Amino acid sequence: MRIKLSLCALLMAAGLSGCVVAPAPVHRPYYTEPVLVAPPPPRVEYYGAPPVTGQIWIGGFWNWVGNRHEWVPGHWEAPRPGYRWVPHRWAPEGDRWRMQGGHWEEHRDHSRDWR
Repeated sequence: MRIKLSLCALLMAAGLSGCVVAPAPVHRPYYTEPVLVAPPPPRVEYYGAPPVTGQIWIGGFWNWVGNRHEWVPGHWEAPRPGYRWVPHRWAPEGDRWRMQGGHWEEHRDHSRDWR
């Protein structure tokens, strides 16, 4: 019995050692099913200085909610080193439209390459 308990504890510890705590996923929200109605032109958003020095403006976008487009206003966000923001966009897909959610994309600064 004692050997079985020791073996069980050893196996559990080995299994738990493989656990990884990962950061929360980069948010990719909003509607992704194709819709028949093209989005309106983007709204012009006026924004002042960032509330925290160094933050960047993430522009608003049209989201599909229920049976219509709704404007989601932009917001300030801290930049992520090594990444760039790719805005939300609507792309035609045959006779329909599909939104591609905004996201942070890894970005390498090619201007520093000396090739």
